[in-house]
Amino acid sequence: MADEPDIENSDALLRYLRKRGHIASDEIPRCTVLPGGVSNRTVLVERAVGEPWVLKQALSKLRVKEDWFSNPARSHREALGLQWLSRLAPAGAIPSLVFEDRECHLFAMKAVSAPHQNWKTRLLAGCVERGQVRQFGQLLGAIHGRARAFFAELSSLFDDRSFFESLRLEPYYQFTAARQPAAAEFLHQLVTDTLATRLTLVHGDYSPKNILIHQGQLVLLDHEVIHWGDPAFDLGFALAHLLSKAHHLPPQREAFLQAAASFWENYTGAAGELAGRRALEARAVRRTLGCLLARVDGRSPLEYLSETERARQRTIVLRLLLSAPPTLPELFEVFGQRLDSR
Repeated sequence: MADEPDIENSDALLRYLRKRGHIASDEIPRCTVLPGGVSNRTVLVERAVGEPWVLKQALSKLRVKEDWFSNPARSHREALGLQWLSRLAPAGAIPSLVFEDRECHLFAMKAVSAPHQNWKTRLLAGCVERGQVRQFGQLLGAIHGRARAFFAELSSLFDDRSFFESLRLEPYYQFTAARQPAAAEFLHQLVTDTLATRLTLVHGDYSPKNILIHQGQLVLLDHEVIHWGDPAFDLGFALAHLLSKAHHLPPQREAFLQAAASFWENYTGAAGELAGRRALEARAVRRTLGCLLARVDGRSPLEYLSETERARQRTIVLRLLLSAPPTLPELFEVFGQRLDSR
C-alpha cells in the first residue's frame, strides 16, 4: 500500500503530483481546499498552464457528528461512474476524468469552469428558477432511461452496492429506524424493497448540493454510491430536498412545491418507459417520506432546518406514514397543506 498523501496539505499534494508525473518538477499550481464535503477531501488545483483539476480523496471516517465509516475504495466506483455518466448524460453535464490512483484512493477530474454557482446555495437564497428545475428532472430521467440500453454491461459493472448500503441505507433508513420506533417497520421495509429492486443505474446522491450551475447548465458531481438498483431512491432523495426547502422557506413554499411537481413531470418525460410505471411512482412516494424523516433523524440531518422545523417535519411525516398518498402530486399537496396548517 502506497503512503497516502493528505491532499488538503498543499505541500504533501504537490510532492505527490510531482512524484507521479502529473505536474512538472518546477510547477507550483495553486491548491485550494474546497468546503462542504463530509466523505472526501476535495481540492481545486489551478495550473499556470493547462486546465484546472479537482482532486477527490475518499475518507474512511466521515466528517459528521455521529460515527460513520465507509471503505475509501469507493473512490474508484466514483471514477467509474464519471466515465459512464459522461456517456449517458447530456453533453457538459458530467466533468471528465483526468486520472485515477487506486493505491491512494483518489482521482482527478476536470474542474467546472468559473464562474459557477452551487445550486443548493441558490435555492436556499430563494432563487427557484423553472429552467434549472426542468434540467434537474431531465438529467436524472436521461441517466435512468439511457442506462437501460446498457443493461448487460452496467448491471454487472455496478452490481456491488456495499458503498450505497454503508453511506445511504444504513445512515438514512436503518439509523433513523433505531431512533424512531414508530417508523421502524416502514423504514426496514424500504431497505428490503430497495435491495430487491434492480432496474437501472442509480446515482444515490442526487441532490442540489451536488449540482453546479455554469452558463445556465446544471453539472452533476459526487458519484461515489452509484450502483445498479432502484431509481425510486434517486427520486425520493431529490424530492426530499425540494420539500424540505419548501418547509424551511415559507415565502418560497409554493415555488418549491411547484418545483417538485415540475421535477417529476420532466423526469418522466426524459426517462421514457421506465418512468411510466405506477409501481415506480408508488415506490418514489415511500422513498420521499423515508428521506424526509431521515433528513431530520438520520446520521446526516439537514443543517439548515431548525430544531422547531425538524420537529414539525418529523410529526408530519410520521402521520403520513399511517396512510401514504398514492401519487407524488398528492404527496406534494398534502405535505404543503400540513405545513401551512401549523
